[in-house]
Amino acid sequence: MSEIGRFQENGYALVEQALPRHAIEAIEDEVRNLPVLGAGMRNLLSFDWCRALALHLAMEPFLQLLDPRAVVPVQCTYFEKSSDKNWLVAAHQDLSIPVAERIERPELRGWSRKDGMWFVQAPVEVMSRMLVLRLHLDFCGPDDGPLNVVPGSHTVGRLSDEQALRLRDEIGEEPCHANRGDILAMRPLLLHASSRSRGTSKRRVLHFLFGPAELPLGLAWP
Repeated sequence: MSEIGRFQENGYALVEQALPRHAIEAIEDEVRNLPVLGAGMRNLLSFDWCRALALHLAMEPFLQLLDPRAVVPVQCTYFEKSSDKNWLVAAHQDLSIPVAERIERPELRGWSRKDGMWFVQAPVEVMSRMLVLRLHLDFCGPDDGPLNVVPGSHTVGRLSDEQALRLRDEIGEEPCHANRGDILAMRPLLLHASSRSRGTSKRRVLHFLFGPAELPLGLAWP
């Protein structure tokens, strides 16, 4: 089976050495100047360097192969996990997307306002067309709090908490280790969890969300 076939079946794939060393070093210089409070920061696309990086990734051949529809960068979040900034997250799906304004439609639910932006839980048809690219700025091994994913879980639609736990126990989880400069590509509906860091190293990740050029139901990107 090809890498693309495995991605479609499993809902995730690792793109090794997606960016060269000098590019990662330039990104690190920008990240050091971020006004980060706590474990991360949203809305990085408001920074010119991050917007330019997102547009560059959108044109990369590997993204075009994974999903040529997901070409619009709509969000970037920075995560920094270490022994000082540590957390775990139970198995879940990413269900919300940022949009320009709130629209009252029965198909749209879970509206929230975060950092001055509207977020909504879009229908499964929309979420299945979204793509996440997680750019690793550091090595991420078993002691560094990697993502654990449930292969194929992106194909079963929106899951309740009970259904998610049952599916995780039935299929099992796989850890997503990565090297510096690797990108973990995944579907937002893929069940994923995050374990605590047990080591002393940092695990810094830029979490990009890409979507289609147009949205249904009168929605628009910010």
